[in-house]
Amino acid sequence: MNHDIAEGRWKQMLGKAKAAWGELTDDDLTKAEGRVEKLTGLIQERYGKTRQQAELEVRRFFDSNRDF
Repeated sequence: MNHDIAEGRWKQMLGKAKAAWGELTDDDLTKAEGRVEKLTGLIQERYGKTRQQAELEVRRFFDSNRDF
């Protein structure tokens, strides 16, 4: 998914993101603003994942919500 589109649709996708990453707070997700790098870093930090694992999760999340 195009990063600009992801950021533009982020408010609509917050509920799905919260379901996908329940350990992230609403504030975390709001601050991420759909930015892939920010969201990847938050997931990496909160879940103790490698950068590569977190990037893959974020990529899959945005790809699966392409038509949102």
